[in-house]
Amino acid sequence: MTGEISIGGVYLPSILLLAVAAVVLTAIATRLLAFAGAYRAVTYRPLVDLALFFLILGLLALLTGPSA
Repeated sequence: MTGEISIGGVYLPSILLLAVAAVVLTAIATRLLAFAGAYRAVTYRPLVDLALFFLILGLLALLTGPSA
């Protein structure tokens, strides 16, 4: 993962782009979990959604990181 990405001459932090992608993937995963009925076993759904967002963001950061 590099520090910045240029989009139309505007430099954006790469973590911002990863966070946007993580929001989209979290929304898809949330709908799939709700459809499957997995939220019936959860006491506080917003906390699970937040944890899912950070897990997906961390996974994206690991996948786009520099390879050794």
